[in-house]
Amino acid sequence: MAPAAPAIVVRDLTKTFRLTAHRARDLKTAVLHPFQGRGSRPEAFAALRGVSFEVPAGQSLGIIGANGSGKSTLLRVLAGITTPSSGTVRVRGRVSALLELGAGFHGQISGRENALLNAVLLGLSYEEARARLPEIIAFSELEAFIDEPMRTYSMGMFFRLGFAVAVHVNPEVLLVDEVLAVGDAEFQKKCFAHIEELRSRGVTIVIVSHDLPAVERFTDRVLLMQKGVIVADGEPSDVVRRYRREEEKLASLG
Repeated sequence: MAPAAPAIVVRDLTKTFRLTAHRARDLKTAVLHPFQGRGSRPEAFAALRGVSFEVPAGQSLGIIGANGSGKSTLLRVLAGITTPSSGTVRVRGRVSALLELGAGFHGQISGRENALLNAVLLGLSYEEARARLPEIIAFSELEAFIDEPMRTYSMGMFFRLGFAVAVHVNPEVLLVDEVLAVGDAEFQKKCFAHIEELRSRGVTIVIVSHDLPAVERFTDRVLLMQKGVIVADGEPSDVVRRYRREEEKLASLG
């Protein structure tokens, strides 16, 4: 039997942003020199540079690195939110992404309506979403607030509902950014237990996090990124140990 095709294939991925020079000007400069900086040539910033890797179906992958290393940009490209500047990205199966608190939620409508809408946007039919709704609400533990407009929700409540929707739409690929750091300890524990359950079901998971113990515990493999490139790819304990050494070295120099 031929091996299953990888769930994620990334080849020579580059993502470049155009940054306008002289963006930051104080009020005095803007008033006295209103034309200063206008017409400046945009500067190119490469957030990702020639990134290549594959993720076998069912593998849990962690991505770590310092702020600005390209982790979140990579996750946004995998989710289809950001388009590559060059290279190719292929993701097989239904993708569910929990990347930004509040993304896709509308503050003027209720939590119930938002949960239903987002479940449909993530690939469920309307009937499937309605059938899954009680389970989503129960997992979020927001029964008392579910019919209130989401503009009244706290950050922790946004996270609870967003996570509950993301993991209850039968994802084949789950992408999770730093948002797992939000919320109380008990709910975080519940989330990680559910991620473990999804792993046991064969869901492909990609987690970006600064929580290194969680990365070691809940992933099969880790990528370490620096300045838009992958500098290490291997066993979680080995890659995390290398990252800690490099962070300690930088701290000692600072």
